[in-house]
Amino acid sequence: MNQETKTCQNCKTGFTIEPEDFAFYEKIKVLPPTWCPECRMIRRMLFENERQLFRHKDETTGKDIFSEFPPQVRAKIYNDEYWQSDAWDPIDYGRDYDFSRPFFEQFRELMYDVPWVSRSARNLVNSDYVHGASNLKDCYLCFNMGNCERCAYVSDANNMKDSVDCTTLDRDEFCYECTNTIDSYQARFSHRCEKCHDVWFSRDCVGCSNCFGCANLRSRQYYIFNRPYSREDYFATLEQFGLGSHQSLEEIKKQVRQFSLSLPHKFMSGTHNINVSGDIIASGKNVHESYNITDGENVRYSQSLAMGVKDSYDFTVWGQHSELMYEVLVSGDGCSNVKFTMDSWPANHDIEYSFKCMSSNNLFGCVGLRKKSYCIFNKQYSKEDYFALREKIIRHMNETPFTDTEGRVYRYGEFFPPEFSPFAYNETLANDFFPLTKEEAVNKGYVWRDPETREFQTTVDAQNLPDHIKDVGDDILKEVIKCASCAKAFRLISMELEFYRRMTLPLPRVCHNCRFIERTKYRNQPKFYSRTCQCAGTKSENGIYQNQTSHVHATDHCSNEFETSYAPDRKEIVYCEECYQSEIV
Repeated sequence: MNQETKTCQNCKTGFTIEPEDFAFYEKIKVLPPTWCPECRMIRRMLFENERQLFRHKDETTGKDIFSEFPPQVRAKIYNDEYWQSDAWDPIDYGRDYDFSRPFFEQFRELMYDVPWVSRSARNLVNSDYVHGASNLKDCYLCFNMGNCERCAYVSDANNMKDSVDCTTLDRDEFCYECTNTIDSYQARFSHRCEKCHDVWFSRDCVGCSNCFGCANLRSRQYYIFNRPYSREDYFATLEQFGLGSHQSLEEIKKQVRQFSLSLPHKFMSGTHNINVSGDIIASGKNVHESYNITDGENVRYSQSLAMGVKDSYDFTVWGQHSELMYEVLVSGDGCSNVKFTMDSWPANHDIEYSFKCMSSNNLFGCVGLRKKSYCIFNKQYSKEDYFALREKIIRHMNETPFTDTEGRVYRYGEFFPPEFSPFAYNETLANDFFPLTKEEAVNKGYVWRDPETREFQTTVDAQNLPDHIKDVGDDILKEVIKCASCAKAFRLISMELEFYRRMTLPLPRVCHNCRFIERTKYRNQPKFYSRTCQCAGTKSENGIYQNQTSHVHATDHCSNEFETSYAPDRKEIVYCEECYQSEIV
């Protein structure tokens, strides 16, 4: 089919469906979407809490347990061991399909009737306070992670060791306050770095070691603010910076930010790619309008996928050798042909409109099933009856659609309505990427839930903590600290204190949640804009950066256009691939 422009029924703006999109929809036998890619992404993210744990009542014991779900959720919550046991059977909640009512209305009832597992986690050792995690050892408040040891306050990471306060990392060790780093050791306050060792406040560096406040370097050593130093002078200068002092560190942060803005930024972060667009893409082939994808092929409109995903659209979080995924959230590990489904793994195939199902096939509208086949609304059918009823339900979904509280219409092919989510907007991945105030969220029709405040008597104000790490004693672990930003109470754990001492870092003055918010301000959103290279010939458009080499377009303004996650109102100088490569050192 030819390219077609539609109006999003959510935001009312136009969006384009490309011929290759139509080919994918035909391949998986769904109608084209009625929401634009951005609204579809946010709709999925509204169902994912990636960074918070709540106390919830365990229905099996009556005791409080930690859960991804807030206590206000009316669903029954089982602890992980009981939920995965044979002590109960989700098939017992099976029911007939009612052709007098819309599908989505019936599914919501089933969804909240069947018990939910408290959190998604497996193969944990001394890592009780985690979610969306597997194969963790000695980790604390870590989320969406795999194969990690001795980490705290880390999210969206794999193969990590001995790191604190990091987001989106892979194969890193002894890292602090980093985002989007790969294969690095002792990186601090650094972003988009790869194969770096002992770097501070660096950005877009590859193969560098002993660098401070640098950007756009390749295979360099002993550099400070992109200037070369002798080994002796380099370490002497770092000593003068006084990096173990909170006051000194805050002053340096301001200098680093201004210096970084004076140098070009590559329009997208990526490596070892063929025919890709988006941001933070590695080893991709035919990946487009996607964000944070590793080892993907023929992927579009997707976010935060790794370990091999093929032929998938609108897929958010996880992956791991999955294919033919469409409008799916937090699923993977060998899944295939999964549509409109949440939190279902491993090795599911041919399932639709399902939630928390495991190792199953041929499911439609099911919740909590494990190792089942040919089920609809948790009721078992023969293979022949299953396919016959499935076709009847799809026709009924199109003839008798569901209308949500905002007047949006849902037929077969739409993901779940936002009002079905157990989370308020401010508890979700959507708010992590697209933060809103309470008023803004409510005006957009989202639920907002003010967090329950537990009263803790703080014993020390963060502003009164010792300035230098060398002056901090073990008694700090007994203190309840008042966050300098949100004024909430927080404590330090022993693993964290040991880390600060080893890395010669001052104690943080804000809680881990405020640290996440501050750290991810410099992370681009998964939203893309059409822009033109800002190289104006011999210097940048704003005149701040002077090119160090001549470019192929000589003194003319570069005419290259691209899609980028740098919004037009951002202060960064954004160069195309060719101009950026000409300027790296």
